[in-house]
Amino acid sequence: MPSPITPGAEAGPATLPGSDPAALATGRVTNARIRKAPAVPSWVLKVVMAVTGTIFALFLLVHMFGNLKVFTGAEHFNEYAHWLHTILEPFLPWNGVLWILRVVLGASFVAHVVAAVLLKRRARASRGKVARKRMPLKTFAGRNMLVTGIVLFAFVGFHLMDLTIGTTGVAPETYTAGTTEASFAYQNLIASFQRPASSAFYIVALLTLFLHLAHGLVTVVHDLGMTGKRLRAVAFAVGGAMALAILLGNILIPIAVLTGIVK
Repeated sequence: MPSPITPGAEAGPATLPGSDPAALATGRVTNARIRKAPAVPSWVLKVVMAVTGTIFALFLLVHMFGNLKVFTGAEHFNEYAHWLHTILEPFLPWNGVLWILRVVLGASFVAHVVAAVLLKRRARASRGKVARKRMPLKTFAGRNMLVTGIVLFAFVGFHLMDLTIGTTGVAPETYTAGTTEASFAYQNLIASFQRPASSAFYIVALLTLFLHLAHGLVTVVHDLGMTGKRLRAVAFAVGGAMALAILLGNILIPIAVLTGIVK
């Protein structure tokens, strides 16, 4: 049984409150740190991941609502796509708001990935070389966040080359770049999704996004310190509904093009 600490007990200058002097004397227990404290605490990294993940989720939700305008016809969708380039003109230059969004999303992406890598390395260092056994099983999404993240990174690159940049060999042959006068986003989208391989990749990527986003939004609740039972329940419901809405809203588009509903 650990001996109680009494006032005036000689436990040494390095003894922390609550330490057992007898255990310290054996040399098996020490007040020294196991490893050097990191420059950036883990809780800061978790908050960075939570905040940047929330930024991505909100962007994807707004982006999805914009994409659904494809069901209103070519003219309306192209007008919307052209309007995105002209937001806040002449206060901001052409593409001003889009470039602000790109910078914010790019910085958030870098911060998100760096924080994820650091937390993963710290977890492995704490676990040691011995694999843990008989631990409670995590969800499929939780075990494969790194894999789904890599798939999403590849998808973002493909998406940009396919419908934003119009890279030869990735975008459809009929890709037409927009001008300061008009947009051809509708025609480019239809041409891309009429290719079965392209639509299949989009659908797989959206299912992957749902897994990553659903688990990520649940993690946000923990990392932002939401402890109230009712607050956590509401946050879980909102996060799940957001992930599901982003999946269903976006996946309808390639399916509609493949089936001829949108053409």
